[in-house]
Amino acid sequence: MGEAIEFGVSLRLLFGAKDEARRAEDLGYDYLLTGEHVMFHGPTANNMVSLAAAAGATERIKLMSGIVLIPLYPPALLAKQASVLDVVSDGRFSLGVGVGGEFPKEFEAIGVPVTERGARTDEALVVLDKLLTEKDVHFDGRFTTLGGVSISPRGIQKPRLPFWVAGRKDVAMRRAARHAEGWLPYMYTPEMLSESLVKIAGFTEEAGRPAGTVQPGLFIFTCVHESRQRALELANEQLSKQYNQDFSKLVEKYTIAGSPDDCIARLHEYIDAGARTIMFSQGCPPDYVTENTRLIAETVIPAFR
Repeated sequence: MGEAIEFGVSLRLLFGAKDEARRAEDLGYDYLLTGEHVMFHGPTANNMVSLAAAAGATERIKLMSGIVLIPLYPPALLAKQASVLDVVSDGRFSLGVGVGGEFPKEFEAIGVPVTERGARTDEALVVLDKLLTEKDVHFDGRFTTLGGVSISPRGIQKPRLPFWVAGRKDVAMRRAARHAEGWLPYMYTPEMLSESLVKIAGFTEEAGRPAGTVQPGLFIFTCVHESRQRALELANEQLSKQYNQDFSKLVEKYTIAGSPDDCIARLHEYIDAGARTIMFSQGCPPDYVTENTRLIAETVIPAFR
């Protein structure tokens, strides 16, 4: 198929976190992700805590926050957590970030106005880059003031650990073009992905960065079952509950769900659109996650190796 495609899987990494992490590594995934919320419609992880547990339980699989709700963190604290996670994982960590906002009460709980989430994220990415690459950092911004701050250690990967920006809109694409090594859109069709990569190429040029700087990725809810109809039912059941809305008309548009052959065919569309790092998120109820993770690894991914 030419250029190698990498595959990751998103797991809760809560109860049984170490076993989940080892299983993903044994199944041959390239990346292991987890998401986070302070509060949501059900139990949720914390990226740094959960991925630290995964780091200690694995040796090879790369780790990514998918995603850190960056406006909820003081940038210096997040830089410290990210750098130490990169060290304890022996250089396997990538920082996936997003603005959040779909659950405003967690912003209220942290004392951050939800309307400031984009501006805070843009500023934080500048600060994070400085703290992870420089000593004695001085910065005077709208939300952050640093008067000679040095983070030590600053991580293993050089010049710093990779940043991946998640999102769906032009403002997120510009953010990726200016600050990141990777683009991780979600709730996307293949057509949307292709269009976003064209835009990012232009935004990257505007930002004065080399062409091809931003790796094209994809975060996609996935459910594999021998029955296409059952896979769609499982995906709709989980996502409707997870997002507290009816997903019945969205499942076929924004997920990879169906038999192994169905999922392979759909995944080809995303790869043809430009995706090179595919992150499979669990589009199924919790009691099917282990089987779904196995089926993706054993019946879908081999078609692209």
